[in-house]
Amino acid sequence: MRPLFQLFSRHIAGHSRKAHLQASAATASTALLSMAAYSASVAKHPGVSPNDAAAKPHHVKDRRGRTTGFRNPHPSFTKSKTLDIFMLFFKWHIGLIKFPEPTGKEVSVVPAQFLQSRIASPNLRATWLGHACYYLEYPSGLRVLFDPVMENHCTPVSFVGFKRYTQPPCDLSALPYVDVVVISHNHYDHLSYPSVCEIQKNHPNTHFFVPLGLESWFKKAGIANVTEMDWWDDAEITLSPEAQKSDAGRAKSTASSNAPHEPIKARISCLPSQHTSSRKGFDENKTLWSSWGIASGGKSVWFGGDTGYRSVPQIPKDIDDYGSEYSHLPVCPQFRQIGELCGPFDLGLIPIGAYEPRHIFLGEHANPVDAVNIFQDIKCRRAMAIHWGTWVLTPEEVLEPPRRLKETLRLKGLPETGVFDVCAIGESREF
Repeated sequence: MRPLFQLFSRHIAGHSRKAHLQASAATASTALLSMAAYSASVAKHPGVSPNDAAAKPHHVKDRRGRTTGFRNPHPSFTKSKTLDIFMLFFKWHIGLIKFPEPTGKEVSVVPAQFLQSRIASPNLRATWLGHACYYLEYPSGLRVLFDPVMENHCTPVSFVGFKRYTQPPCDLSALPYVDVVVISHNHYDHLSYPSVCEIQKNHPNTHFFVPLGLESWFKKAGIANVTEMDWWDDAEITLSPEAQKSDAGRAKSTASSNAPHEPIKARISCLPSQHTSSRKGFDENKTLWSSWGIASGGKSVWFGGDTGYRSVPQIPKDIDDYGSEYSHLPVCPQFRQIGELCGPFDLGLIPIGAYEPRHIFLGEHANPVDAVNIFQDIKCRRAMAIHWGTWVLTPEEVLEPPRRLKETLRLKGLPETGVFDVCAIGESREF
């Protein structure tokens, strides 16, 4: 989500990295499991890409040809106006617009449970940890965490607002293995300094994959295992079993009955999305945003992170902006390109929330109708909904996104369940 507080955030930006990290200590057994019996090697190279990718139209360059920032290169993107955002929150402040005030009971939260062995399931297993955060357990043994943010507030400081109304289903220290962390962009509801530091503390061999421009942020946080990537870049990661010293001083393999004896391999693909970036209010679009594809052990996942889909003018909410009158309006072509070049995917993690008022946020946030179109463009066999149920970021009712998702699936002749689903926070599904 675009940081709506950036209108007044310059004077508080310096607080964003203050030591408010109160990380839960990992148990001894979890620490031993995750300290990993694997060492990672990463090889980055250009991936398959459309014809126009070589020109890098999403890069903003200065007169010397140096990249100074990033942009959305297609007419499907409409930049939200600062005045519109200011007026939205001003009207909320004086009572002309209401934001939901959930109790936390609207969205179910169940304790998250994870496989304690890397080879415990032949299926892809996905656990929703809230908002855009998912934990993926691949049949190859690979363990991937997307956009971890476990704090109460998705802002630099708590008094700005955006307080969590559903609690995380577990502590980060409960994750038995974290091999890879993937970050979609730098907004506070997707990138958390305390959360990534806790992961680094409990899982020091974790490798972070981030869009262009974010590597320096991680290095300043003391995280060395980071690879930054551009759209249409691929990286091959190989996790090889390490040898440890026995009590007698002899080398022994850490591979055991709970771990694959062969190296774990995966392909990480940095792919386009339609969004923006900023953390301080004066650094807009200085770092890239992206979606991601991860394939390992015969299973592939597309992670949407946070994205818009099409451009629509301001119209009354009760009018269908997908009606015939608006059918000519542009949609983002990048998703169809991803589907054609990289699909199909076994699972898509696709955002469905934080989209009202539509004319303000449509450039950056998909609504449920957009989400189903993205699902079809990407060529996902199944999908799970993300980017809802955790923080009130925009005025639509808390349960409107999943309700509209089901309505859209029905109107498109798709099953309301079993294809593109919602689930409880903490719930796991297998694919």
